[in-house]
Amino acid sequence: MDTTQRTDQQRSADRRRRELLEAADRVVLRDGPQASMNAIAAEAGITKPILYRHFGDKGGLYAALAKRHTDALLDSLRAALDAPAERRERVESTLDTYLTAIEARPQVYRFLMHPAEGSTAGDQGFDVGKHSAPLLRRMGEELAQVIEDRVDLGPGSQQLARVWGHGIVGMMHAAGDWWLGERPCSRAELVRSLADLLWGRLAAAGDRVGGPGF
Repeated sequence: MDTTQRTDQQRSADRRRRELLEAADRVVLRDGPQASMNAIAAEAGITKPILYRHFGDKGGLYAALAKRHTDALLDSLRAALDAPAERRERVESTLDTYLTAIEARPQVYRFLMHPAEGSTAGDQGFDVGKHSAPLLRRMGEELAQVIEDRVDLGPGSQQLARVWGHGIVGMMHAAGDWWLGERPCSRAELVRSLADLLWGRLAAAGDRVGGPGF
């Protein structure tokens, strides 16, 4: 098999995988955590064994969907962090970007973060800790890198940036999860309250010399 043929086959496989993930997305938007492999296969117009061939099992499909949505969310968060605005405004914009994402697609959020809600006798769902924890960890590491690159935290800045990164992601996740379920206040009120909580040390820290600034 020559290189051109291999490349064409890879492109075809990548395109087919995207099509299957888009079909899975449509089912998740409709069914949330109750989305099943049978329903996804039917939406894609294929049999379940073919779906397994592409993703291995439901966990493999979940991981692919999680990466797809996490990549998109991280792109949006980076854009908010890099926007030409005052630091406080960017902090609020970043918090609002996360909350807007989970509010706009609550079924996707519940599928990713509370997949066990969809468990049935014949489908045990996902191990929430096994699958959702890596998503939060990845977001924490990404945010830690942003903080380290932009903010001068003094001695031990790398470790402190990681503490802040994971702490902020944990706060956003826990507060967002509670807010999405109970809606005790408006999104704007929650954003302001969380920004107030973060603002003390962040407001006092200077920009890292030679960094992009924050």
